[in-house]
Amino acid sequence: MAQLRHDYSEFEARDVVVVAVGPEDATAFAKYWEKESLPFIGLPDPTHSVLKLYGQKVNLFKLGRMPAQVLIDKAGVARYVHYGHSMSDIPENAEILGLADELNAAIVG
Repeated sequence: MAQLRHDYSEFEARDVVVVAVGPEDATAFAKYWEKESLPFIGLPDPTHSVLKLYGQKVNLFKLGRMPAQVLIDKAGVARYVHYGHSMSDIPENAEILGLADELNAAIVG
């Protein structure tokens, strides 16, 4: 999540709302968000309901939930999905920002 914080202003400039979903309960999530001063939305998902909706995988041998990034347009359509195979398998912000630029250009064009 540190990478998202690092480029958060770039996401905002593209009108991208960042939402991080995690398995913790609301209390643990709130403590973590406050401690890390994260500027984006955190959504606790202890019952894994969001995980199931988006097909995110769990691998107990690799520390639990595998990373997943979903870029959803303003109509609510998932336009990009990346399911990581390990905790380090996360697209660079530049890739996501580039995809956001493409989506925004398509809306304008």
